[in-house]
Amino acid sequence: MAIDRMFEPLRVAALAAGRLRTAVAYPLCATSLRAAAQAGEAGYIEPVLVGPAARLAALMAETGIRAGSMEIVDTPDDELLAARAAAALARDGAVRMLMKGSLHTDHFMSAVVARESGLRTGRRISHAFVMAVAAYSKLFILTDAAVNIAPTLQEKADIAQNAIDLARALGVERPKVAVLCATESVNPAMPATLDAAALSKMADRQQIRGGEIDGPLAFDNAISREAAEQKGIVSRVAGDADILLAPDIEAGNMLYKELTWLAGAGAAGLVLGTRVPVLLTSRSDSMEARVNSCAVAVLYARALAG
Repeated sequence: MAIDRMFEPLRVAALAAGRLRTAVAYPLCATSLRAAAQAGEAGYIEPVLVGPAARLAALMAETGIRAGSMEIVDTPDDELLAARAAAALARDGAVRMLMKGSLHTDHFMSAVVARESGLRTGRRISHAFVMAVAAYSKLFILTDAAVNIAPTLQEKADIAQNAIDLARALGVERPKVAVLCATESVNPAMPATLDAAALSKMADRQQIRGGEIDGPLAFDNAISREAAEQKGIVSRVAGDADILLAPDIEAGNMLYKELTWLAGAGAAGLVLGTRVPVLLTSRSDSMEARVNSCAVAVLYARALAG
């Protein structure tokens, strides 16, 4: 199945759900501005540009975007102040989603997680990539490859729950979570395998709800039934994972970039565990990835609203 076609059901469902007002923080480059405009024109979001109005208007003229086609909330020409203003719009209910523009990720996320933003929940904030590769028959979620550096067991439980909630919002009734390690055996010398086994038991005890969790599983066992059978692994998750939970940010980030740059994967990215969806786009993201992220965010926002 073509990668683009794998995202098509999500795009269709998001369009049916309707556009959501989205604060785009400091979109002061042509790529981020065009992405906001394109996602708006496609029917996914109603962009609200947050940043210095004069510079935004000039950039719109330079890029051929019609003046007045997007609302602008004027702020000083300062990345952090624009990010804080965007977060305040979400806190006050003026927008339903947040989207990173061309500012530094640290500035954007510091505004999102700040206590005064009112966007944190009792759950650990995490990041998820919804991914499509030609060699796998369905979309899957990779988490966490962008936010949590070396998560503890409890933090991994939150990361798993966030990803399960996202998968359910995207239409997976009971997501299957593979907790990735270098081996499928529990080994006290490898702490990640102990965390994986604990997460599996936490799901059995309903401490993590809504999905099936198994681990430790090596990557091949997680995505290939043949590999799992060769190892004698009996599991409802092995070979059919909907979610790949990485042991740390290094493993997750390398896996994401390997799949993207070597396997030609398509991806949509989203920050989870906040009161509204947060689109954490990268400067290297394609226009398709940015629009796919908006579609995923719309579906997740609708699920959060109940």
